[in-house]
Amino acid sequence: MSNTQLDINDLGLTDYTVRPLTMAEARSVFELMAAGELETIGEVAIEEADIVSDWQRPSFDLATQSIGVFDTHDGRETLVGYAEVYRGRYADAAVAADHRGRGIGTALARWTQRLSRRDGAGLVGMPAPDGSPNERLLRALGYEVLWTSWVLAMPEGKQIVPQPIPEGYSIRPAEGEADYRRAHEVVEDAFLEWSERERETYADFAAQIVLRPGFEPWHLRLMIDPSGEVVGSSILQLAGECGYVSRLAVRRDQRHRGLARALLVDSFEEARVHGAPRSELSTDSRTGALSLYEKVGMEVTSTWRHWAIDTSGER
Repeated sequence: MSNTQLDINDLGLTDYTVRPLTMAEARSVFELMAAGELETIGEVAIEEADIVSDWQRPSFDLATQSIGVFDTHDGRETLVGYAEVYRGRYADAAVAADHRGRGIGTALARWTQRLSRRDGAGLVGMPAPDGSPNERLLRALGYEVLWTSWVLAMPEGKQIVPQPIPEGYSIRPAEGEADYRRAHEVVEDAFLEWSERERETYADFAAQIVLRPGFEPWHLRLMIDPSGEVVGSSILQLAGECGYVSRLAVRRDQRHRGLARALLVDSFEEARVHGAPRSELSTDSRTGALSLYEKVGMEVTSTWRHWAIDTSGER
């Protein structure tokens, strides 16, 4: 019997069916999380494709890193709680509003801590919207804030101010795997300057970006320097009438030339051309990039905090 199964049997949720999730249940998890976002931030930011692309990473194992809590009636299961833990460090969880107050949230939090200890991560955390039930629970359980995140939007109808780039530079869409790999390298080098984690493999990057449902090569925007090298990248995702910039990066030695702003504006313009008049992205207090996005006209629409707890000792 695996450690995960032992944890599941020890959660004390005797009125529910508790088991690992399967890929076929991505839709149910999306609906659960979407309901929570609508309640707390007034809109649905997550997509089912976000869940699918995360779960299909080679480094993620649903059988040992996920858990679903189901209410069973007449032989039918309804998902009312869920949690996952990636690399023992990065968790996410949700509980249906009509099943709160029954210990599900606390049990899921304890389960994520056990997995973190099992995998030797020493720390586990998860995001929560400002003032949400998740945030109140995490605070009560002794979690502490590690960083603050903001979701920003370029509203529909707001003028996008052109951003010039230096002579000899250009922006173009990716044209195949070689470009995907170059973008991955630029993004990882930049993100690892402030993020304390292992380097993401290209296979995991591809699972989240290139193999994400709905991906098209033009979604991956590349900044090219005069020598033809890829020195920056913006990754755009479309969700109905909204474009979302999931990653934006410029190589360290190419910064302070307006390249990031130009990539961002290019992504917004491409989103509008393809039927998405509104664009969004998120950033956090570790990056120092909030002012960059505000300077191009973006507005903060919601605030999140990443709450974490030490899992290095026994509890």
